[in-house]
Parts: sequence; C-alpha cells; structure tokens
Amino acid sequence: MLKMISKPAVKMVERYLPDPYIFVLLLTLIAAVAAIAIERQTPLAVLRFWGDGFWGLLTFSMQMLLVLVTGFMLASSPPVKRLLQRLASTAKSPGGAIILVTLVSLTASWINWGFGLVVGALFAKELARLVRVDYRLLVASAYSGFVVWHGGLAGSIPLTIATEGHFSADEIGIIGTGSTVFAFFNLAIVVCLFITIPLVNRLMLPDEKDSVYIDNKQLEDEPETKGRITRPAEKLENSTTLAWLVGIPGLLFLADHFLLRGGGLNLNVVNFLFLFLAIVLHRTPRSLLNSLYEAVKGGAGIVIQFPFYAGIMAIMVQSGLAQSMSEWLVSFATATSLPFWSFISAGIVNLFVPSGGGQWAVQAPVMLPAAEALGADVARVAMAVAWGDAWTNLLQPFWALPVLAIAGLKAKDIMGFCLIQLLITGVIISIGLVWF
Repeated sequence: MLKMISKPAVKMVERYLPDPYIFVLLLTLIAAVAAIAIERQTPLAVLRFWGDGFWGLLTFSMQMLLVLVTGFMLASSPPVKRLLQRLASTAKSPGGAIILVTLVSLTASWINWGFGLVVGALFAKELARLVRVDYRLLVASAYSGFVVWHGGLAGSIPLTIATEGHFSADEIGIIGTGSTVFAFFNLAIVVCLFITIPLVNRLMLPDEKDSVYIDNKQLEDEPETKGRITRPAEKLENSTTLAWLVGIPGLLFLADHFLLRGGGLNLNVVNFLFLFLAIVLHRTPRSLLNSLYEAVKGGAGIVIQFPFYAGIMAIMVQSGLAQSMSEWLVSFATATSLPFWSFISAGIVNLFVPSGGGQWAVQAPVMLPAAEALGADVARVAMAVAWGDAWTNLLQPFWALPVLAIAGLKAKDIMGFCLIQLLITGVIISIGLVWF
C-alpha cells in the first residue's frame, strides 16, 4: 500500500516542487504579502524588516557551511571511509540497504544533527556503490532520520531551557533534560520512530521498472595524483608531522573543554571536533586539501539561500506574523491538547523560519503563558515545539541542502518519499505528545 501511495507522491513532487532557491523566493513573497495583509504592516515596513534582517544569519550560514565541509572531510578520511565501507558491506539487498542507512542516520542525528546529516548522506553514497537500489529513496532514507534530532542529545530547545540564565528562566525556571530529552513520552516517541521510519522507507521501495539507479562512475571520488616530491613546499604539504603538530593540540583542547571545564556540545564545538579529527585522520595537509576542494563544491546552495531565510525570519518575527499564527492555533487548546497544537503551530512556523532552536525565541512568549494559564506541562509543551520544529523539515528543503549537495541530487528527487514520512511521523509524534 505504501508503495502505491508513494509512487504518485514522488511523481507529483518531481513535477511541481521547484529548486530550493525558487522555494525560498516564493516563501519570501508569501511572508511579505501575509505581513501586509494580516498584520496591516506597510510595504515599506516589511521591506525594512526584510532588508535589515537579510544578513542576520551570517554566523549560522558559515556554521552550516562548515558542517558540510568539515563533516565531508572527516567522513572522507581513509579510516572513516574504511569503517563506512565495512558497515555498508553488511547490506546484501536493496531493502537491507534502505533499513541500514535509515538506522545509521537516525542514530547519528539523535547524537548530533550536523553529524547525522553528513554521515547519512555519505553512507548512502557508500551503499550505492555496493548495492543496486533506488538512489532517490536511499538518499531520502538518509535524510528522513534527521527528524529525531530535536528529541536527542543536541536538541537546542531542551538544552536551552536546561541552561542557567536562559531568556525564560524567570518564568519557568530551569527544566532539566530528565523532564524533556529523557522523559518517558519523549523516549517513547524516539523508539517508535526508530522502528517505524526504517520500515516505512523499506515498504516504499519501488519496483525495478520504477527505480532510479546511479552509475558507479558518478559516485567515484577524484583519484589522488601522487607525483615525485621535489620542492620544499611539497614536503610540507605531505608532512604527517606538520598535520599532527596542529591536529593533536586541537583534540587536546576538546578534551580540556569536556573533561576539565565540563563544557557541552554546540555547533561550534562539533565543527571544531570534525575539523581536527579530519586533520589527524587525513595524516597530511595535501590529503585534507584534496577533500576540502571536493567538499566546497556542494556549498553553493547554503551560501545563497540562508540570507533569504534570514530575511523571511525577520519579516515573520518583527511583523508579528509568527506570534499571530501561534496565538491563533493555541486559542482553542486545553491543558491536554496544548502540546498537540504547539506541535502543529511549530511545524507551520518552521516552514517559514527553519532556524533550529531559534524558533523557540519566537514561540516561547506565546506558548509559555498559554501553558501556565491552562495548567499544561511546560516541559511537554517545550518538547512539542521542538518536535514541530524538526517535523516539517521533511517538507522544507532548507536542511536537506547539505545532504543533496553531498549526494548530487535535487530536492524534487527525495521530497516525494519524505512527504509520506511527514504524514506518518506526524501521527506518531502527535500521539506521543498527548497520550504517552
């Protein structure tokens, strides 16, 4: 049945879903028109919101580009490539490959979202070299595991409200991860998704005649050219000693950060870890640079699109549109149903403001007073926003850009399969938030 449903969904998305750049242009126009029509903002005011906010995600854009680049360099290092090859060799059939890549992506994304995005895409490419399987579904399966990230160890909303001095501390205090990430309802959702998502992906596997395969030549890495070393500069480029003199101190800094100073994970720490592990595991600067040149080819979408999303976010927040959407959705909620409506509202807002944990700053001023007035569980409401923030990433191609860049596909190739996962995971998460 899923195969029958997914086939028209895939064809519909392939036909009508535009390139992510076109998608972000359309979202910009929709947000601007909605701010004028609904919030009664003047066109000049909306223009100023957009222009002033356009460069608001420059730091985040660079962080995301580094997620792609450093993750690619780490995963393309000889030891990691050998590990991925050994793991990929355990898949003996197309169905086995789909289930394996989904489980690897789910696990990696639960640990850290950036790690999950990169590892899932690179592992999909490795599997495609060994197993003849529909490449679109393989990459979609790798991306589908990303949906669990905000319910995992690096979920920015639960980590934010567990941090001393967070912006809502005066209102809700400090809520530890025992009430959010490790709460029974959240773990139950995660377990159900770990079971359901791989099975759904497997059941969507197209028949041979409907499958799209990729030529192994398109998956081959550029061969390294090793000539005779004649210049002193070339000796430095191929020096293991030089690489390790810098790479090992970087890893020692991380050991100090975690063990002696009790530091936690954030995006900068993850990128630092990926970079210095890559420096050490590539062994020579030349090997690392060859990997870097290959990695940056896929970063164009991130560079050009993230500023537009920053502009959309500024329109949504400063015009009051995001707050109005959230207020309307929770206006008919009860203490029991508030987590569900918080989840739905977060999913809708995420289509326009795909900013990870930054969405909490938009919705917390609405959700927290509502939870207090209705007597709802604040921790559950916060996790509902977190899950909604992650859920519609299965429809919004913003976060798929690193995966698509690595895999060499376009959003229309995978989003039909992700649309089916969006519907099924939405039901599971909703039930978990209300009934578990």
